[in-house]
Amino acid sequence: MATLDAGVLRRIGRGRTEARPALAKRKPARPRLGPGRPIPFGIALGPALLIAAWVLGSATGTLDPETLPAPWTVAETAGDLLADGRLQSNLLTSVQRAAIGLALGVAIGLVLALLAGLSRIGEALVDGPIQIKRAIPTLALIPLFIVWFGIGEEMKLVVITTSVAIPIYLNTHAHLRSVDARYVELAQTVGLSRRGFIRRIALPGSLPGFFTGLRLAVTISWLALVVVEQVNATSGIGYLMTQARTYGQIDIIVVGLVIYGLLGLFGDILVRAAERKALSWRQTLGD
Repeated sequence: MATLDAGVLRRIGRGRTEARPALAKRKPARPRLGPGRPIPFGIALGPALLIAAWVLGSATGTLDPETLPAPWTVAETAGDLLADGRLQSNLLTSVQRAAIGLALGVAIGLVLALLAGLSRIGEALVDGPIQIKRAIPTLALIPLFIVWFGIGEEMKLVVITTSVAIPIYLNTHAHLRSVDARYVELAQTVGLSRRGFIRRIALPGSLPGFFTGLRLAVTISWLALVVVEQVNATSGIGYLMTQARTYGQIDIIVVGLVIYGLLGLFGDILVRAAERKALSWRQTLGD
C-alpha cells in the first residue's frame, strides 16, 4: 500500500513537472492599442463638462456676470426671445443661408475636385486658383465681394459658398489622387470604361476624403455665416448679436454663441452618421 502510494505520488510529481513548461509558455495578454469601444453618447461628455464648469463658476462667483452671464440667466433670455418670436425668425434665416451656401459650396467643390483629380489638364487649370483662394482669408475678400455683389443676400451666399468649396475640394482631390494604382491597372485589365472607372473605383475611393471635407465644410459654413451676418444684415442670429452688442446685452450675445455652437455640433453629428452608413464596409478605429 505504501509502495502504491509512492508510485502515485511520483506520477503526480512528473505530471506537475511536465505542466510547468506549458504554463511558462503562455504569452501575456496583449495590451489594447486601439481607443476601445465607443462610449454611448460620448460626444455629449465634453459639452456637459463645459456646462458644469460654467454652472460651478457662476454659482461660486468665480465668473463675473458682467463678463459671462450665468447659464440660468442665458436660459431665461433665450426663453424671452422665444416668447416674442425673435429667436425663431432669426434662426430660420441663418439656417437657410448656411444650408444654401453649404449646398452650393459642396457641389462646386466636388465638381472641381473631380475635374482636377481625374484629369491632368483639369488639375493644371483648377488647382492653382484654389490654392490661391486657400491662402487668402475670407475676411480679406469681403470688401471686394461687397463691391462686386453689394451688401444683400447674394454677397452673403458667395462668401459662404467660396469658404465651403475649399475643404471639399482639397480633401476629395487628395483622396482621388491617392487611389491605389493597382486598382487602375485592374480596371484596365477587365476593360472598364472611363465612366465605369469613375463610378466603381474613383468615387468610392474618394468618399473618405469627401466626408472629411464635409465635416470641415459644415463648421466653416457657420463661421462664414457669423461674419456675413454682421455686415449690414437685417436678420439672422449674427444680426441679433450685433444689435445686442450695440446695447450691451451680453446675455443675448451668449445665446447666439450657444446656438452657433449647437448647430455646428449637431451638423457634425449628422455628417458622421452619414459617413458611417456610406462607409460601413470600412473597418476603422472609430468603429
